[in-house]
Amino acid sequence: MATETPPPSKTPNQLPPTEEFVAVQESAEFVELRGSYRGFAFPLTVGFIVWYLLYVLLSNYAGDFMGTKLFGNINVALALGLAQFLTTFLIAWWYARHAATTFDPKAEAIKSRMEDGA
Repeated sequence: MATETPPPSKTPNQLPPTEEFVAVQESAEFVELRGSYRGFAFPLTVGFIVWYLLYVLLSNYAGDFMGTKLFGNINVALALGLAQFLTTFLIAWWYARHAATTFDPKAEAIKSRMEDGA
C-alpha cells in the first residue's frame, strides 16, 4: 500500500524557547484570535446547552405539552427530539465553516511565523 506522505525526517523538531511561546501568547494577534474564538464558541455552546436542558425539562415536567400530537403519530416530543439532532449537525457545520474561514488562517499565520523563527 503506497502512501503520499514522505517518511519522517531524521532531525528532531526544534521547539522555540518558552519565552517565544509567551511572547506569541501575549501578542495582539493571538489575543484577537482567542477573543474571536471565544466570542463565537462560548455563546453557541451556552445556547445549545440551554436548548438541550429546555428539552429535558419539558420532557420531565410538561408531559401533556410534549404529548400533543402534531400530525399522525408525530408529537411535540418527537419533533423537538429530532430538532436536537438537526441543531447538533448545523452547529458542527457552522463551526467548521467559520473556523476554516476565520480561525485557521490566523492560527496558521502565527504557527508559520513561530516555525520560521525556530
